[in-house]
Amino acid sequence: MDTNLPKRRAANDLSQEALADAVGVTRQTINAIERDRYDPSLELAFELADYFDCRIEDLFEPPVDDE
Repeated sequence: MDTNLPKRRAANDLSQEALADAVGVTRQTINAIERDRYDPSLELAFELADYFDCRIEDLFEPPVDDE
């Protein structure tokens, strides 16, 4: 899943650690999401969207099915 999370973090001058602390996960979780190695739970996606005061769709783009 494509994510705009690194851009949002940079725009808000946040480290992965600071964002992780703010939403109650580990820095490794944020890193894995940003590197497309982990898809966040719906609950975490809502937490991140709430933190950045945006919609989930503004942070995450699901893969496009070409069929």
